[in-house]
Amino acid sequence: MIKASELTEKEIINVVDGSKLGMINDIEIDLENAKIKAIIMPKAGGIMSLFTKYNNVVIDWEDIVRIGNEVILVNIDSQKYKDLNDNI
Repeated sequence: MIKASELTEKEIINVVDGSKLGMINDIEIDLENAKIKAIIMPKAGGIMSLFTKYNNVVIDWEDIVRIGNEVILVNIDSQKYKDLNDNI
């Protein structure tokens, strides 16, 4: 078992290309089904992203490959991530 606070201490790595995407700053929860829907991280380079939801990148829970001791491995297309990051 892992605590939500422990998730925010882990770096997100994309297994597609090995890129470091950043750190989690929030989690989206489906209260109706009591399940985590997504992890949310600040838009790359956005220093103010911690203060507004519009500067966040959302990674679906289904895209998480593994949660390790120090990192979270995700499987997202590099172009999809770039598009998410650019269009926010």
